[in-house]
Amino acid sequence: MGTLTIKKALSLLINFVLFAQLVPSPEAAFSSTSSKEATALLTWKDSLQNDSQSHLSSWSPSVSYSNLNLSGNPCNNWLGISCNLAGSIVKIDLGNSSLQGTLHGFSFLSFPNLAYIDLYMNALFDTIPPQISYLSKLEYLDLSFNQFSGKIPPEIGKLTNLKFLYLEDNYLNSSIPEEIGRLHFLTELALYKNHIEGSIPPSLGNLSNLVNLFLYDNELSGFIPPEMGNLSNLDKLFLSINHLTGSIPPTFGNLKKLTILSMFGNSLSGPIPSEIGNLNSLKELSLLQNNLSGSIPASLGNLGNLTILHLNNNSLSGSIPTEIGNLKFINGLQLDENQLHGSLPTSFANLTNLIKLFLSDNQLTGPIPQGIGDLINLDTLELEKNEFTGNLPQNICHGGSLLYFAASNNRLDGQIPKSFKNCTSVVRVLLGGNQLIGDISKDFGVYPNLKLIDLSHNRFYGRISSNWGQCQQLQILLLGKNNITGSIPHEIGNWTQLGELDLSSNHIVGTIPEEFGRLISLERLRMNGNQLSGAIPFEFGSLTNLEYLDMSANKLSKSIPSNFGDFVKLIDLNLSHNNFSEGIPAHLLTFYHISKLDISYNSLNGEIPMEINKLESLVILNLSHNYLSGFIPKAFEQMRGLLYADISYNELQGPIPNSNAFQALQGNKRLCGNVTGLQPCNASMIYKHSSKKGHKVVFLLVFPLLGAVFVLLSFFGVFLFMQRRKTDLESKQSKAEGQVLFLSVLQFNGRALYDEIIKVTNGFDGFVLKQS
Repeated sequence: MGTLTIKKALSLLINFVLFAQLVPSPEAAFSSTSSKEATALLTWKDSLQNDSQSHLSSWSPSVSYSNLNLSGNPCNNWLGISCNLAGSIVKIDLGNSSLQGTLHGFSFLSFPNLAYIDLYMNALFDTIPPQISYLSKLEYLDLSFNQFSGKIPPEIGKLTNLKFLYLEDNYLNSSIPEEIGRLHFLTELALYKNHIEGSIPPSLGNLSNLVNLFLYDNELSGFIPPEMGNLSNLDKLFLSINHLTGSIPPTFGNLKKLTILSMFGNSLSGPIPSEIGNLNSLKELSLLQNNLSGSIPASLGNLGNLTILHLNNNSLSGSIPTEIGNLKFINGLQLDENQLHGSLPTSFANLTNLIKLFLSDNQLTGPIPQGIGDLINLDTLELEKNEFTGNLPQNICHGGSLLYFAASNNRLDGQIPKSFKNCTSVVRVLLGGNQLIGDISKDFGVYPNLKLIDLSHNRFYGRISSNWGQCQQLQILLLGKNNITGSIPHEIGNWTQLGELDLSSNHIVGTIPEEFGRLISLERLRMNGNQLSGAIPFEFGSLTNLEYLDMSANKLSKSIPSNFGDFVKLIDLNLSHNNFSEGIPAHLLTFYHISKLDISYNSLNGEIPMEINKLESLVILNLSHNYLSGFIPKAFEQMRGLLYADISYNELQGPIPNSNAFQALQGNKRLCGNVTGLQPCNASMIYKHSSKKGHKVVFLLVFPLLGAVFVLLSFFGVFLFMQRRKTDLESKQSKAEGQVLFLSVLQFNGRALYDEIIKVTNGFDGFVLKQS
């Protein structure tokens, strides 16, 4: 019974196998239609670098029961592969898949139905093969953010079904093939961030279905073809950061659907076409950083949907059209760095959505419209470097949104608006170079977010309030050239992030607070032109990041602190016009980067240090009007970078070093040299200049030598005496003569021998010159 059952089972199994061989299974049918595509994918996979192949581990061949399907089923769980109902591959989506390799191993001819390829954000390199034109059904091609190089193959123009072409952020060069103009179904073309050069082909004007065109950040040159005005469906056009020249085509006025027009960073010239005012859908117009000239067309006021208008960094002239005030949705308006003149339209007060307004670096005159202060959304107001007059807007920062406010270098006067005292949002304030007036301790509040404030070159008065110490984010504080009085508050030590401080040309008195030592981020410090007194606190040595220090024209006294030598980054030091005394500290010679050193008009005495040549980067040196004495070190001759040295009005003597830097010598009575106004140096003066150092060397060498000669002669005399006494061959008279000889040796006159050596060698002239 069991045997019969087994036989029946075997019979059924054999019949099934035979049937399977005669009637193809779905897998077998599938294999016959797609094995070619699977094999092509596996071949391409094998051409990729090893690390890439591991990311395509799902791409592997398999063996079916029929032994006919050797290439696996790419439609069944192969990463990034999609097929149609017939089992043919229609989509390859491998974006951001860490693939490395080229497309030269990809058999484009093997994929007759492929409509979608996405390989963006990989590391594919080398050229794009011209065989890509075999993909006749391709609609979507994204090879962006890779490392492709070479030219865009002209054969790409044969992909007549293509709708999306993304080749941006590669290393493609050469020009844009005019064959791209044949892609009549194309809606998006992105070629930005490559090295594409040449002109824009006029054939792009044939792409009537194009919606977005991105050509920015390349090396395109030449004129913009007027045919681009035919792109009636264009929504976004980016041509910025290229080398385009010529004028903006008036045909751009036909792009009625355009919402963004960006052409900044080129060399476009001529006027802005008034036809741009016809682009009623336009939201962003960016033409900055070109060479555009002429006036701003009043027609721009018709762009009722405009939110951004950037015309800065051009050569635009004339007045600002009143119609700009009609742009009710605008939030960013940049007209700075042009040649605009006239007054600022009062209609700007209507721009209630305005967030950023840049008008600096023009020739605008008249008062600032008071309505500007009522723009409650304004966070940036840049008005500097114009010729505005009158008062600041009284309601400035009324909405509490202001972050950046600049009105420096105008002709503004009057008080600081009361509303500004409570402007706690402010981060940067530039009001220098005006005639503003007010009590600095009362008209300004506490600004917890403030990083930079410039009030210099105005008429502010009063004391620096201790409340300023609460501005702990402060990085730059400029109060120079005002009428500020009183002493420096100790709360200055709270400004631990301060990088630059200017208190110069005021009437500040008292001593320098020890809390200065806490300003460890300080790089530039100007306190010159005040009435500060006393010694510089020792804590000053903690300011090791200082690069510029000017404390001139004060009443500072005592010695220059020894820890000034810790200022290893110092480039410019001015301590002139004070009452510093004692000598030039040796630690000043450690300023290896310093290029300008001025310690004139003090009471410094002593000699100029011989090691002055350690200041290798020094260009300008002023030691004048002190009490320095002695000789000028010959080490100056080694300072090749020194261009100017002022040593006038001291008590220096001797010859001038051989250096063209010494141009101010008057007021020293005993200097000599081949310089107009000085007597020539005679031999004795040269000798004295050299002997101070040279004789030290002579004494150290000659006197030990004389001592050795003396000891040697003494030893020889004693030996001779003992020898004669031992042999007893001479008479007593001879012995007496030997004793006389011995005594004469003992009474050897070293001084007389030295004087004789000096006479013979002419004062060691040759030796001293070598040593010096």
